[in-house]
Amino acid sequence: MDILSETIAAIRTGHPASGMFVRHAPWGRRYPVVPGAGFHVVLQGSCQLIPPGGEPLALGVGDVVFMPRGADHDLVDQLGSAVTELAQPGEPREIIGPGARSLLLCGAYELGRQRSHPLLDELPEFIHFPARLGEHPTLRAAVELLAAELTEPRLGSDAVVPTLLETMLLYILRAWFDEQEGGTGWAGAFADPAVAAALRAVHEDPARAWTVPELSARAGVSRATLARRFTATVGEPPLAYLTRWRLLTAAKLLRETGDGLAAIARKVGYTSEFAFAKAFKREYGLAPGQYRRAEDKPPLIAV
Repeated sequence: MDILSETIAAIRTGHPASGMFVRHAPWGRRYPVVPGAGFHVVLQGSCQLIPPGGEPLALGVGDVVFMPRGADHDLVDQLGSAVTELAQPGEPREIIGPGARSLLLCGAYELGRQRSHPLLDELPEFIHFPARLGEHPTLRAAVELLAAELTEPRLGSDAVVPTLLETMLLYILRAWFDEQEGGTGWAGAFADPAVAAALRAVHEDPARAWTVPELSARAGVSRATLARRFTATVGEPPLAYLTRWRLLTAAKLLRETGDGLAAIARKVGYTSEFAFAKAFKREYGLAPGQYRRAEDKPPLIAV
């Protein structure tokens, strides 16, 4: 599995959700902050996204806006319209009104509240992809397919929709990183062959006792060069990221498997259960057993 896919799989919990809603002007909806990520796509009409304390963002037909950390915001048909709805599960999909019709496609992803990753942490609160001819064709195709399945469910839709939602998330992130070509942060890490090679090595075999010389050999650069470029893009030195990835992988195994602590420790590169437990508690504030038993289910996310 590639780095992006594996990272998303490590921090995901539960299942994605999606829906379409129709409103007639005037309308306004409040979306409270949620422990997850989400997106809106305008299929018909237009609206304004109003972030707390920020400038309004005008959205037109075909525009996609992504919230990587589920930031709270309002959606209104136009500036000045009252916010009269609170987005919540079970609300009506269509409310008739006197004004222009707006149709929005929305999706949400549950993310583990304790399993963050810098790849998402560094993204802006709101990422806007305006509808422009020829840009991000795979993302546009996924939007059209998802909208078609939700508009007219057919045989197999219950299996198709979650798959399309997973695809949407990856296409959204791919589009963002493509737009940051030559940039810093994780976009720079993906674009740097040496850093990308070191990341792949860590992700492919977190149990291995990697050293900087071994990773630099994989990357085809000197130790000093790898350390400098890795830290500049990923945000931490190679071995610090190795520890992060090991513990993130362990957190997922604790929640999703019945493997014993000793077995999980071995899978993520710790030679003793004690050393693993100490490192895990330092990272997550809980012993592995406590973490396994603790609730990490986000509330239902309204779309």
